[in-house]
Amino acid sequence: MKPPETDPATIQLRLRDLAQLFNSMDPSPFHERDLDADAEEFIMGWAREHAADREFHLEIYLAEAPKPERAAGLEESLRNYFRVRAGAKEREFRQLMRRGRASLAVGLVFLAGCFVIGELVAKIGQGTAAELTREGLTIGGWVAMWRPLEIYLYDWWPLRDERRLLERLARVRVRLILPPT
Repeated sequence: MKPPETDPATIQLRLRDLAQLFNSMDPSPFHERDLDADAEEFIMGWAREHAADREFHLEIYLAEAPKPERAAGLEESLRNYFRVRAGAKEREFRQLMRRGRASLAVGLVFLAGCFVIGELVAKIGQGTAAELTREGLTIGGWVAMWRPLEIYLYDWWPLRDERRLLERLARVRVRLILPPT
């Protein structure tokens, strides 16, 4: 059996200059800017390819040497960006779970109401119309449970996995590789 890999996974990024890494439309100071959407997708895409237990090293190859003050806080800027994104995914997860609880409560009340009304229809009425009504209410009640079941069975996994990936990226080690002088 092969032991799990503990060496950091290396993600390589080639840029003309360091400014390409960040969103140029963001008015924040340079080291507080959001990542450029393409750069973020590239990093996230490569990070998804590695095992869930591996940490990351990001090697950034630059064609032009950056200003020293911009290069100095790069690692902390990237870590902060991914930490903030992980926090946003955590909040999104908690919101989904709240929505799931509310949907489950509404669905269960509706399902119980459908069963009660269906039983009343069955006791009061006879024949095909009463049976169709009762069966329709039963089906409608179970359909109302679709969304809570979808949330609790499927929707939470991608959010949890994305948050974990972002938390790992929030610990990324960054190495700038400058052009030869």
